Amino acid sequence: MRKQKGFSLIELLIVVAIILIIAAIAIPNLLRARIAANESSAVASIRTLNTAQISYNSAYPTVGFAAGLANLESPSGSGGCAPPTSANACLIDSQLGSGTKSGYSFTMVGSGGTPASSYTAVGSPLTPNQTGVRYFCSFADAVVRYSAASITTCDNTVPPLQ
Repeated sequence: MRKQKGFSLIELLIVVAIILIIAAIAIPNLLRARIAANESSAVASIRTLNTAQISYNSAYPTVGFAAGLANLESPSGSGGCAPPTSANACLIDSQLGSGTKSGYSFTMVGSGGTPASSYTAVGSPLTPNQTGVRYFCSFADAVVRYSAASITTCDNTVPPLQ
């Protein structure tokens, strides 16, 4: 009798089925981990914006809080930050200054007259339920807040992040 070498078709199908079952278990966990990482980065970015706004307000008291992200970053294409001005304070990196970072889009608006006495910073997922689930915001009290629904205004009615 000849000895058979190799695998039968049934054995190969069983191995492929096992690999597919493992992938079906692992892929959703991987996607949840990516969403959690994006949300963590968004919270850190909102905190960075809070710190930058406080620094900006201290450095330029006649202006108050910055009117937008562009006022907090370096001039586009300049490659440097010397000397910082109220138009380009060099307090945040160009990635965050562009308004998009780690699956989230960021907007910031100064308000309250001249000098600006408040601001609102909002982080929204670029693709809800894929790049992030929660929306984050903060205003002049520097408390990061979140919501499961899209945020249009950020005030004390939005719960703080625990």
